Amino acid sequence: MSRPPALTADLEGARPVRLVTPAGAGSLQGREAAWARVNGFEGKPGQLLIVPDEAGEAAAALFGIGQSFEPMTARGLAARLPGGTWRLEGVSKKDGGLAALAFALGSYRFDRYKAQPARELPVLAAPRGVNCEEVNRIASAAALAREMVDTPAADMGPQQIEALARKIAEASNASINVTEGDALLTGRYPAVHAVGRAAAPHRAPRVIEIGWNLKRTELPLVALVGKGVVFDTGGLDIKPAAGMRNMKKDMGGAAHVLALGRLIMQAGLEVRLVVLVAAVENAISADAFRPGDILSSRKGLTIEIGNTDAEGRLILADVLQRAAEHGPTLTLDFATLTGAARMALGPELPPLYTDDEVLAADFLAAARDVADPLWRMPLWPGYRASLDSEIADVRNDSAPWAQAGSVTAALFLQKFAPTTGAWAHLDVFAWNPRNRPGWPEGGEAQGLRAAFEMLSRRYPKGG
Repeated sequence: MSRPPALTADLEGARPVRLVTPAGAGSLQGREAAWARVNGFEGKPGQLLIVPDEAGEAAAALFGIGQSFEPMTARGLAARLPGGTWRLEGVSKKDGGLAALAFALGSYRFDRYKAQPARELPVLAAPRGVNCEEVNRIASAAALAREMVDTPAADMGPQQIEALARKIAEASNASINVTEGDALLTGRYPAVHAVGRAAAPHRAPRVIEIGWNLKRTELPLVALVGKGVVFDTGGLDIKPAAGMRNMKKDMGGAAHVLALGRLIMQAGLEVRLVVLVAAVENAISADAFRPGDILSSRKGLTIEIGNTDAEGRLILADVLQRAAEHGPTLTLDFATLTGAARMALGPELPPLYTDDEVLAADFLAAARDVADPLWRMPLWPGYRASLDSEIADVRNDSAPWAQAGSVTAALFLQKFAPTTGAWAHLDVFAWNPRNRPGWPEGGEAQGLRAAFEMLSRRYPKGG
């Protein structure tokens, strides 16, 4: 899962991409002005015009930005420019870093199963003052998460997630421990076992735990927790075909925390780090857990199963409790948890849940600054009663009267989240449902860059 970096520090031979406003389109000179006139280029947002030299080779590009430049539009440039090296002309120092990152994000391609090689991708010569290594590292983390989500479940099962986790841990001299199959029962992960036990033996459920910098007890401890449902049939409450089609992406939370954990370790942030992933397949077999079952959990709370398709919160309950045992200063969990989040906010705006006001402010500020949008949603206490069960400590599907499925799912997780420090939950979609230049249909990293920016500000290297 590696590809050449999209960003270079070498300006030699780089052809210009000129950022052009509508007013600027009327001020073009010579060959460019004539070419723009012939091709109807007016500097409208998103317009791209390749300007040839006398031999017919691409010599420059004109990119319409409307009245002002939005750096994230550079994602589209990466998908539309011809191969070779390019440089942005007219970008401000303030926008240069984000535009370079946008270009790198837009360079992502998922072509693992393509017989024909993809076209040559363009490379961007970084604007002055941009740290190429850091930008490429962040883009590579996003690409890792996206490629894990894009890979079909047959090739991205619990074993493959474990293999990737081991590779990430080894690269940073981190420890890794895996509890698999029936060992989950003796290891006190009963909910993870119950959800994953119906899968084929070679796709046995497992809990993966990475530990980094743990001996430096003077440092704050950050715990990252990810939902890794490699495929979700819905269990015995089986999904309809349309709802099951893209369920290879239900391990998006695991993809996010592994990518984020790698970033934290590569950057050397001043933290101790624990990354916890529950990797399971919610399959259907004679041994599948059933509606009406009462499951145990690592915390000791019993859970009544109202719907086997609300399985993500069950596995997160166990690993959130495991995170709590470390006494973390900060816990972040990522999960493709509810369709209700999409109904509330759509596919591009993931909800952020936390009851810590400082964390919320820091997270949202970082999200704005790196153009990785999040929207804070309430942990509304009035809906807690919807999780009450007559015969167990809690139910996994909220009572219909509450309606707010993303909120009630977050309230369920809150019952198991660590209380030694702040906790935040991100209910990500991890998917682009529409295809456009720079945003291909398929896996997407959401909240990953915002989380890394927030953590980098709180716990900077050498801080």
